[in-house]
Amino acid sequence: MADPLLSSLKIAASGLQAQSTRMRIVSENIANAQTTGTTPGSDPYQRKMVSFQSELDRVSGAQMVSVDKVGRDDTPFILESDPGNPAANADGYVKMPNVRMLVEMADMREANRSYEANIQVVKQAREIINMTIDLLRS
Repeated sequence: MADPLLSSLKIAASGLQAQSTRMRIVSENIANAQTTGTTPGSDPYQRKMVSFQSELDRVSGAQMVSVDKVGRDDTPFILESDPGNPAANADGYVKMPNVRMLVEMADMREANRSYEANIQVVKQAREIINMTIDLLRS
């Protein structure tokens, strides 16, 4: 049987890594929220999304989280009238990315909270391990 404290550390570490990837993708989406295509009618930046999966760590028997894939959001692009833009089509409309800042900010907040929760798990496990070592010394 695996040590439950070490298992909790492994689970939290997998959560930290998954949420770190999620925050990186959300940051990329925010950074490219105004990135249009370079030629008339070309597609702009397409929003990315992270999906997770659960996987079994055979050594500890714990269910870990990992990034399953980073996919593209297929929601339609937003059309804006900007006839002077080099990426404008014949009607003067530019395809803008399908990035919605409100959604990105909500995703960033959720990823940040999950990241912080996993950090707290690591801190608590370390504290319990240190307390156990102190008790054994006594």
